[in-house]
Amino acid sequence: MGFFEFCSSRRGARVGLAALVVGAAAVLGSAGSASAQSVPAAKKERSRGLWQAQLEAALKGWNDTYGATVHAVDKDTADLTSPQAVADFFAAIGPVDILVNNAGGVVGQTGKPLEDVPPEDWHAVVDANLTSAYLCIRAVIPGMKARGWGRIVNISSAAGLTVSRTGIQAYASAKAGQIGLTRQLAAELGPFGITVNCIAPGFILSNPTTQIQWDGYGPEGQAQMVAGISMRRLGQPEDIAHGVQFFAAERSGWVTGQTIAIDGGHAFL
Repeated sequence: MGFFEFCSSRRGARVGLAALVVGAAAVLGSAGSASAQSVPAAKKERSRGLWQAQLEAALKGWNDTYGATVHAVDKDTADLTSPQAVADFFAAIGPVDILVNNAGGVVGQTGKPLEDVPPEDWHAVVDANLTSAYLCIRAVIPGMKARGWGRIVNISSAAGLTVSRTGIQAYASAKAGQIGLTRQLAAELGPFGITVNCIAPGFILSNPTTQIQWDGYGPEGQAQMVAGISMRRLGQPEDIAHGVQFFAAERSGWVTGQTIAIDGGHAFL
């Protein structure tokens, strides 16, 4: 019996659930889609986008009986930093029961001394990572409150717990901000049956940007990175997906305000 089949067999399965993965065409997007899609007893809808092959592979094998209606949005679908664009998108797709905030990244920037960072670069990174999460959460809260149930999972980063390997100050600040937002909203939304949790992934080799970053370390730097991970391997998108599955599950209803570092044990070495 699979994990979500187990969950759905107890305490009554919720039917007709709808999940939204924000940033499905970005880092970890395909695995996040698989996680959200595995929520019990809802209809499956395959998302389309830049990472179609990854999404299809991630969705493959999940039983329709335990799937969810999955929506996906990324920066090519809607401007996730625009209040009006976000409002229009959510109005079009209808109620959302499970929100996975996976948008973000470094928006093409590289690390430089803070005194050389122009305000527009700072705001671009903060908006992509933190403002987008705020806007999407704000959009789903009224419906979740009305239904008395909801799951919000924010995808932060190890950079939010320690420092960013990119050296980008705005990225580390925004990811730490996501963790703070998670705690604050967990306290605010708990009385309405809504849980808010966070995942802080370690280094995940999941897209061209992270591949370039990995290649840039060279053999010696790569070996040092792996040696600093207790499990002695890099993370995979599926590792993060398992965390999303846990937080989205019906049986995780008494878990809120938590941040799990899914990093192979890097955080404590």
